[in-house]
Amino acid sequence: MKLGGVHDLRGNQNSGEIESLARFAIQEHNNKENKVLEFKKIVKAREQVVAGTMYHLTLEAKEGDKTKNFEAKVWVKPWMNFKQLQEFKESSS
Repeated sequence: MKLGGVHDLRGNQNSGEIESLARFAIQEHNNKENKVLEFKKIVKAREQVVAGTMYHLTLEAKEGDKTKNFEAKVWVKPWMNFKQLQEFKESSS
């Protein structure tokens, strides 16, 4: 594992904490873009140690009657009670 590099999440990518981050990302995206995405599941979760942790999430969400994959980056600094959506986009794969 390379320091500062992105690597697969240690532990369970479907943990309550990671699902909570995915739901947070969708909620923030919905608020910002006036969308109505509905969380379905986590496809892949990776993490990167920065000043805190940057979570790279690939998630499945329902938009209307279509299910699509999205990529989200959520930056977390637990000691500061800080959580911020850095990026949210439809997955190209």
